[in-house]
Amino acid sequence: MASLPFSVSKSHSFLTQLRILDGSCDCSKVEKSIFGKIKDSRSIYSNNNMGLNIMNVATKQQPAVVPLSPEKVAPNDSKLAAWSSVRQERWQGELSVQGEIPLWLSGTYLRNGPGLWHIGDYGFRHLFDGYATLVRLHFENGHLVMGHRQIESEAYKAAKKNKKLCYREFSEVPKPDNFLSYIGDLANLFSGASLTDNANTGVVTLGDGRVVCLTETIKGSIVIDPNTLDTIGKFEYSDSLGGLIHSAHPIVTESEFLTLLPDLINPGYLVVRMEPGTNERKIIGRVGCRGGRAPGWVHSFPVTEHYVVVPEMPLRYCAQNLLKAEPTPLYKFEWHPESKGFMHVMCKASGKIVASVEVPLFVTFHFINAYEEKDENGRVTAVIADCCEHNADTTILEKLRLQNLRSFSGEDVLPDARVGRFRIPLDGSPYGKLDAALEPEEHGKGMDMCSINPAYLGKKYRYAYACGARRPCNFPNTLTKIDLLEKKAKNWCDKGSVPSEPFFVARPGATEEDDGVVISMISDKNGGGYALLLDGSTFKEIARAKFPYGLPYGLHGCWVPKA
Repeated sequence: MASLPFSVSKSHSFLTQLRILDGSCDCSKVEKSIFGKIKDSRSIYSNNNMGLNIMNVATKQQPAVVPLSPEKVAPNDSKLAAWSSVRQERWQGELSVQGEIPLWLSGTYLRNGPGLWHIGDYGFRHLFDGYATLVRLHFENGHLVMGHRQIESEAYKAAKKNKKLCYREFSEVPKPDNFLSYIGDLANLFSGASLTDNANTGVVTLGDGRVVCLTETIKGSIVIDPNTLDTIGKFEYSDSLGGLIHSAHPIVTESEFLTLLPDLINPGYLVVRMEPGTNERKIIGRVGCRGGRAPGWVHSFPVTEHYVVVPEMPLRYCAQNLLKAEPTPLYKFEWHPESKGFMHVMCKASGKIVASVEVPLFVTFHFINAYEEKDENGRVTAVIADCCEHNADTTILEKLRLQNLRSFSGEDVLPDARVGRFRIPLDGSPYGKLDAALEPEEHGKGMDMCSINPAYLGKKYRYAYACGARRPCNFPNTLTKIDLLEKKAKNWCDKGSVPSEPFFVARPGATEEDDGVVISMISDKNGGGYALLLDGSTFKEIARAKFPYGLPYGLHGCWVPKA
């Protein structure tokens, strides 16, 4: 996740932007296959000033592990590798599997996330600051090959070269040498030059097969090779829409790419579409904000078959906070409960807003799915949108500081969360509803990092997979299968460990929604880690494969089917 600035229209002058920021202007106006031997074992250089090492790429024989010096760069009171920087820049090899990987599982799971939280002896503050680490799990004929590599963004390469932070990250700002360099940094902020391209949040497979890593800055869209994890280059949009930020979680299918572009100058959101094989975004429509002088944070959003749902959260972007060298309690945002919360529904075909309703206050990073509710005559009467909702509690952002994650003392400090279900009526009513879709105790009152069977995207569905909680904890520590029909949950837990996002892969030819496997990567309590496969239906373990060493916590992934 990146530093979060506003969209800058070329028609706004530098001075106007300064006035907006200081409050004097109204803001409203991605190996060849290595299941045999790799013929060319290559020595790979990585910068020792980054705490990285020279290692060999191998298949059967795992390379020696040269650990970091955590007492220097990243004090960690626990053995968990989840909150420690990755031990080396890259590695790949075949893993020994306990259990049995289904033979039908053929393809690659890619997971992206922050994995390097220091430069030399300087440690970053927040989970979302880390330089992106891609992890690759390639499944074929019951075998599993793992690899990981750093994404070579300009921000990462500059930090290695200069041994210091050079771009603005989520909570980190380069330290200016003097006042003139501070003014220069402001100018670079407004142009977007100082914003990070550290694509450390998600990874998607476009309809044309290209694999792109993403964060919330548009410049942080980077094309990678899913087989080698090589960084290919920037994903450059060919349109003239401009802007500096977008939703970190676009909706991607074989036929389209949908995303939101927030605008802080004229508060609202552009809803845009991009077709496979192109780099051109086209506007579907625009939603104006109904509350506050800035749009709400839109880390993700849901869609149905015919509609795009645009959430307007009272956790709103705050341009003034961008200027501050030290992070504010809510970083690039401010909580404005008085501005209320809203949900907007836009027709995909026409761009027309068919509903805009006030809803109870909410805080969410991740929407799960949405679908259209119909009456007995087949007429759409409402849109149902589900999310991982934090009970309108913004303290979840502060709980993700690395110091907090590394210093768990046994006290139950994870804020409660639930499956929040919005009901947005399409009959012109001014208000929508927000309730828990099932009792939060079913999943330990923890809920985040969700996935579904992609065949049910935008449709009525029954199952969701997510990270839940077994209390006490300071971070989601279970995997949970949510049954939205029976309103029950099945939970998996390895005590003392931290699992990452459970990713569902459907069995080819399956007719049942939960017929498939769930893939996750686990940081265990002894400092190691492993890949885990659960049966999507029974939610029982079917296989695991130990990593050569523990890996940092990752955020989001995608599935690349075997060509």
